[in-house]
Amino acid sequence: MTDTTYRPETAILELGSEFYDPVAAADFPQTILRFRNDRAAAEVGLAGLGAEEWLLHFGRFAPLPDNLQQPLALRYHGHQFRHYNPDIGDGRGFLFAQMSDGEGRLMDLGTKGSGQTPWSRFGDGRLTLKGGMREILATEMLEALGVETSRTFSLIETGEALHRGDEPSPTRSAVMVRLSHGHIRIGTFQRLAYLEQDDNLRRLTDYSLRHYFGEESGEDGPLRLLRHVVAGTSRLAASYIAAGFVHGVLNSDNINITGESFDYGPWRWTPMWDGHFTAAYFDHMGLYSFGRQPEAIHWDVLQLAMSLRSIAPAEGLTEALQGFPDIFQQALRDQMFWRLGIATGDDAEDAELLVAIEQALAKQTVAIDRFFFDWRGGRRRGPSPADAAYEAAEFRPVVEGLERRAAVPGALDHPYWSDAEPCSMHIEEVEAIWARIDQDDDWSALEAKVAAVRRMGEAYGSSTRSRPA
Repeated sequence: MTDTTYRPETAILELGSEFYDPVAAADFPQTILRFRNDRAAAEVGLAGLGAEEWLLHFGRFAPLPDNLQQPLALRYHGHQFRHYNPDIGDGRGFLFAQMSDGEGRLMDLGTKGSGQTPWSRFGDGRLTLKGGMREILATEMLEALGVETSRTFSLIETGEALHRGDEPSPTRSAVMVRLSHGHIRIGTFQRLAYLEQDDNLRRLTDYSLRHYFGEESGEDGPLRLLRHVVAGTSRLAASYIAAGFVHGVLNSDNINITGESFDYGPWRWTPMWDGHFTAAYFDHMGLYSFGRQPEAIHWDVLQLAMSLRSIAPAEGLTEALQGFPDIFQQALRDQMFWRLGIATGDDAEDAELLVAIEQALAKQTVAIDRFFFDWRGGRRRGPSPADAAYEAAEFRPVVEGLERRAAVPGALDHPYWSDAEPCSMHIEEVEAIWARIDQDDDWSALEAKVAAVRRMGEAYGSSTRSRPA
């Protein structure tokens, strides 16, 4: 049964039938629960669901009480690796339910692998179990590292054998549910601009301002919306860099207007501060490499601005776009210093220290996670395998800059900071976790990793939302 804090919503219906297509979920041979995120469920009043209820709602997709009575596949377009595609939309997922969380935010439960829709094209609408497992690891790690992200809410194995050209087949299948702060993408606006539907552009702008930013629309609504998106996405780009994360596919249909990261495919964490590190094997030009992510996200936001040109003055849109670099730089400082557990100070000195850190890490003598772990609180806590690197000339400006910093209160209180090694998420461990599941149906390594990541999140304070604003 639902909790007393369950607050159902059906806000998406305000937009009307031109924004989505009613669909039905696939009828899966099995529903075997593999992951249940009760921490996230508690935020939306669903932690009290029993085991059978959970499978019924998130494996068979029976409607939640007083919620959407039929899943909705959302319509959108988007640039994919800078090529415009008008033939996409929710092709293997749908919006299943909406509700308000404890902070009054509108939240969506969306799916991945729930079956074919009108936008599936030639796809089977399914998700591999490995893909679902990888999304659990990505979202848990990002949340722990202070990145605003969707959360993996549920993963259920579905008993089908899937064939994929880029991994060993046949492979096991799953259906996943994610909890996120909306599913309105930049590509949702692009579609309306492409179809020259100005009235619907205004309707979507009003909806977005009201439900995601708590504002009523008006003549300047599109400009205010773009400013919000610029602020949120620039902070997202900064948090990716501070986390050492590479999303892999930053197409405009994968950028949420709330600035919340979602939709994880070929992601990776780069072990070293390597601007050329890519996650997707098909990203041959490095368009979405580690160091180019801010550029890629800024370019996507430009597409939003271009989509709004028919309902907003170009001068104001251009001005809003120009705010991205400055907000990004401030957010990067805040996120990097948050991860180090040190206070900000004079802007010029902060900028000098940030540059020194980036330059030292770019020498690739110390792993990213190791650096933040060793220097938590602004002091070297050694001994460390990286001690020799810290003594080198390139780290001298970092050491001198950190010596002038104060630790934030409680920076080192958690026992995590006394561990021998930082908690990381590199591809070798991800593959090893999957191998145990695939070969022996052994989920213990995944469960242990999620527990370790959440413990690190407690040490950072990310589980209490004490992240940079």
